[in-house]
Amino acid sequence: MIRAIALFVIAFLAFGFRSEARAATASGVRKIQDIIIYKDATFYSAFPSVVRCADGTVLVAFRRAPERRAFGESGTSHTDPNSYLVSVRSTDQARTWSPEPQLIWAHPFGGSQDPCMVLLSDSSILCTSYAWALLNGDAATKINPALRHGNFCFLGGYMIRSRDAGHTWQGPVFPPHAPGEITLDPFNQPIPAYNRGAICEGRDGKLFWVAASNTRLSPRNSATHLFISRDRGTTWSYSCPVAQDDRVSFNESSAYQTPKGDLVVFMRTADFNDHTVVARSKDNGQTFDKWQDAGFKGHPHHALKLPDNRVLLVYGYRHPPFGIRARVLAPECDNLQTSQEIILRDDGGNRDLGYPWATMLSSSEALVVYYFNKADGTRHIAGTLLAIE
Repeated sequence: MIRAIALFVIAFLAFGFRSEARAATASGVRKIQDIIIYKDATFYSAFPSVVRCADGTVLVAFRRAPERRAFGESGTSHTDPNSYLVSVRSTDQARTWSPEPQLIWAHPFGGSQDPCMVLLSDSSILCTSYAWALLNGDAATKINPALRHGNFCFLGGYMIRSRDAGHTWQGPVFPPHAPGEITLDPFNQPIPAYNRGAICEGRDGKLFWVAASNTRLSPRNSATHLFISRDRGTTWSYSCPVAQDDRVSFNESSAYQTPKGDLVVFMRTADFNDHTVVARSKDNGQTFDKWQDAGFKGHPHHALKLPDNRVLLVYGYRHPPFGIRARVLAPECDNLQTSQEIILRDDGGNRDLGYPWATMLSSSEALVVYYFNKADGTRHIAGTLLAIE
């Protein structure tokens, strides 16, 4: 009996491995190996993005904060007054990385989150982020609980820029607030627009950025809106709503332009069973069709154009087995519900992982970066190398 059960388990696992291999083979993506990009037991490292610069340097930006458990605290947090934006780089196709991170930006009022980089056609890098300010003593009790996270209040978003492959950064630039934004900063002003996700540079040089806004506090509800820049991110103008719903909240959005010119926005949801949703604009960001359920779980997303115009969509998976997943989409991103899911990692320690971002290293190899943990250990920046076939 025991032998029969053992054989069944082996057969089941083998079937799972074969299914995953078939999905990867059918999609033309093959996993090469997993790598560690940056890990330090004294720091909580998370929320990366990656670009391959014009000189071939691969730059990974992420948020680094103290590992609070080392100071006797009960756990780690996504809000910390000492969370800074830092970067590491590789000059050998992501095989080795600079050991000590370089500071990108330290917000004067609080801790920064989620550096989201986009490499523009003029070789400059635009990076968006947002920040939280710690409230000392009883100050937090004077602020509406819906407008804060524990003892932190939200500062909204900002942008910085590098013109030398991430060695130096200028800014910040503060974007306008989204329409209907009801969250106020400590100076009693609506917070600047913010987002975790990728800006898209269109074929006409415009930048398309999807930001979130809090439109209702109790129960909390958020919508997404499109901003457009015609001067490479120096100034922004509001265009239109992307997704809003009385029952579903939308946030953490990445934009992608298809070969036909459609703007496709991949969005994280709340109150929707963690389903991915998409919204599509067919008029260059003037209006969006009603959002659609993509039919699978996972968040947030990053879309990478492959050499043959297919799209590698990567996303975190915060359900057992915890890890990183991907799909290869048709050039127009119109096969979401029928695309095969590829498991890149399923060995995560818990749900505190993910937030992947991808770049091409060459015409036949891609790098997916994300933050990860094993057995609830140190959160670190890891990656997966993929062969594109």
